[in-house]
Amino acid sequence: MVDPVLALDSILRRAVHAALGLEQDPQVRRSTRADIQADIAPQLARSLGQKAEDIAARIVAAIPANELIDRVVVAPGGFLNVTVKAAWLGAAVMQVAADERLAVPRATGERIVVIDYSSPNIAKELHVGHLRSTVIGDAIARVLEFLGHTVVRQNHVGDWGTPFGMLIEHLVDTGEDTALHALGLGELSTFYRAAREKFDADPAFADRARQRVVALQAGDAQTLAWWRVLVDQTTGYMRGVYERLGIGLRESDIRGESFFNDRLTPLANELEASGRGVISDGALCLFPAGFTNRDGNPLPLIVRKRDGGYGYATTDLAAIRYRLTELRAMRLIYVVGATQAQHLAMVFASARDLGWLVPPALVEHVGFGLVLGPDKKKLASRDGSPPRLVDLIDQAIAAASAAIDALEAERAKRQPDFVPLPAELRTDVARMVGVGSIKYADLSADRMKDYVFNLERMVKFEGNTAGYAQYVHARVRAIFRNAGDATPGAIQIDDPHERALALQLASFGTTLTSLAGTLQPHYLVSYTFQLAVAFTAFYEHCPILRSDVTPAVRASRLALAEVTGRTMARALDLLGIEAPERM
Repeated sequence: MVDPVLALDSILRRAVHAALGLEQDPQVRRSTRADIQADIAPQLARSLGQKAEDIAARIVAAIPANELIDRVVVAPGGFLNVTVKAAWLGAAVMQVAADERLAVPRATGERIVVIDYSSPNIAKELHVGHLRSTVIGDAIARVLEFLGHTVVRQNHVGDWGTPFGMLIEHLVDTGEDTALHALGLGELSTFYRAAREKFDADPAFADRARQRVVALQAGDAQTLAWWRVLVDQTTGYMRGVYERLGIGLRESDIRGESFFNDRLTPLANELEASGRGVISDGALCLFPAGFTNRDGNPLPLIVRKRDGGYGYATTDLAAIRYRLTELRAMRLIYVVGATQAQHLAMVFASARDLGWLVPPALVEHVGFGLVLGPDKKKLASRDGSPPRLVDLIDQAIAAASAAIDALEAERAKRQPDFVPLPAELRTDVARMVGVGSIKYADLSADRMKDYVFNLERMVKFEGNTAGYAQYVHARVRAIFRNAGDATPGAIQIDDPHERALALQLASFGTTLTSLAGTLQPHYLVSYTFQLAVAFTAFYEHCPILRSDVTPAVRASRLALAEVTGRTMARALDLLGIEAPERM
């Protein structure tokens, strides 16, 4: 155990039991008033009818002999302020440094985890509305994989249904070669809008589009071939956007609506034959308990419409069954906007009612808020449409490039011998900072809250930004380029800034374990920022390569710097962000 918070938690649980005969959470946490603070005594004061300070004193008296605690101070209000022994802390960080996994334990009871995220529509471009699902889902997948779970990514794309009638007819009218050229240039939205305008304005075209839907659903070979053209062009476009964003989704992860199409009629027939599905107003429905409409009547989940067609609910039911029974997942994670909360809750409740979702299998909706513009409304382009992701990426890289210009100009003023980055490397760093800034800003907010998309703020190299964290990593790498023959050695904790950095390094594993439970990536972003702040203070107050530093101190501080660089690189990677070697 390398995290002193966890170690102290174990010690204080025993002390609370010995002093008070209680099995109680000691409420241990990091604090600005000491290395660690325990809030157990104030929590118990009211229920026990005693002064918090007296309870705290009894707990302190019952603390067993240990190698962790240097001293405990009972603060006013009964809070326990704990200082960790320097030797314990140094040994803990040495454990982190010696382990390629940074002493992050593998999960016990490894499970198959399915994560449903991104989920765009075929023949439409990825836009800002897909950003949060894509970035949040990818970060969660990376963390769970690192912890040892088998993660199955599922990109549930919209690639079936009524819109494809008009899209295929527009492709036929346009000519396959012309359509392929336009789609190959990434003009998906233009193609879709043209098809929609014809559908709305031309009744004959609309009739042909409806007939094309029938042909598609009947498996007509030529119609399916044209449908495949649309799918292939769109997935190729999606691949390019995902690669630019550094997202781990592949074409093999796509499980679109078409994948489940052949399962829908058998599912509906099964539910009707078993009596679990109920005919209501001509439609086949499920009525999961606890869901009512405004009038207080049971709210239906429609499995089959009155006209015999199927909607999203049917596909979602088929998908959850597939993931539980065929993929054998024990944890299902849906990274879908908060607006879909009731729909997903009804699907999940229905899966439980049908006996598909049985403990210990678990399903979770990872909801999220909106990306807002400066006006605090949904981020939109000048024409009112959602901005394309490729445009946001380009804008972010351009903003990062300008920020690098400003940073280098400032450094040149302070350092007459300053050498700017070579052009090729500078271009690559601008890309890393630009893309990283978009992802970091999105992940830094509590996912349930809306946030304002502000590129100027995102690409700064100070504050809680990707650029600041990336700069700290590059600074660590620069230390080792200048270190000559000096190498890391045994870690000794003497300076308060060394202590603060060591405490942060020791808590990396706990941060990841907590994220695996909460599915809140902003905790990892917060950790990354705090690590960057701790290292900056350490770097400024604890000389490493200066000539008056003793070899032992230099080796210790090099070890702290080395493990900081590795931890920063790993944290950024788990957020899906690259860590430049030079900046």
